[in-house]
Amino acid sequence: MPDPERQLFTTKSKKMTQLIVLSAIGSDRTGMVQDITEVILNCGGNIEESRMTTLGNEFAMLMLVSGNWHTLNRLEKGLEKLDDGDLTFTIRKTGERKVKEDRMPYAVDVVSLDHEGIVFSLANFFASHNIEIADVATRSYPAAHTGAQMFAVQMAVNVPSSIHIAQLREEFLELSDRLNLDAILEPVKS
Repeated sequence: MPDPERQLFTTKSKKMTQLIVLSAIGSDRTGMVQDITEVILNCGGNIEESRMTTLGNEFAMLMLVSGNWHTLNRLEKGLEKLDDGDLTFTIRKTGERKVKEDRMPYAVDVVSLDHEGIVFSLANFFASHNIEIADVATRSYPAAHTGAQMFAVQMAVNVPSSIHIAQLREEFLELSDRLNLDAILEPVKS
């Protein structure tokens, strides 16, 4: 039988947890991740999710940080000390994401010769079908043998259960053919 006192403590501690979205952009340098994550740790924060990458000569970081109500204030002060005039930080309180139970997770993988409008066309297709885009990663690279500029897109999308999947796949393949994309739309297997 669950201990009611322990359940009350767990419920209270969950309510006291704050979620903070932190973004950082600045010139890429060795040690930036270490510096920022040390500030988060010293402020009583915990990294729940993160994305970090180098874009050109810039480093970009996006994190979901949890902590108590003191964490936000301490985090702002701690990050100010890191700002050497080249770093830009944005901190915003947020809440837990509501899970939509009527959605099915799908993965999208696209590869093609690089040309304008690929990401827009994919985003437009999914928006027109009321499909939520949960995550997007893109990159361009030279093809192995020819050196031609290639473009790759990986997406995580959430498809409403009311959508007829066979029809969606057919329309997605038509779009892919029209744009000359090598593309896959498949369910995420847990």
